[in-house]
Amino acid sequence: MNRKKKINETLKKRMKKANAKLHKSNKPRYISKAERAKLEAEAALQAAEAATTPSETETMSTETSVS
Repeated sequence: MNRKKKINETLKKRMKKANAKLHKSNKPRYISKAERAKLEAEAALQAAEAATTPSETETMSTETSVS
């Protein structure tokens, strides 16, 4: 009985590992604190560029229409 139990435990363990590989986790990928700070800085830079870009295009369009 002991030998059968050990074999079954081994087989169950293998099946459990195989099933675990098939199912991907829903947990988001870990992002380090330094990486988060870097992404935040890039987002702030892009937001600043986006805020300045429309006003520059407005002045350019008014200058061309006046000329």
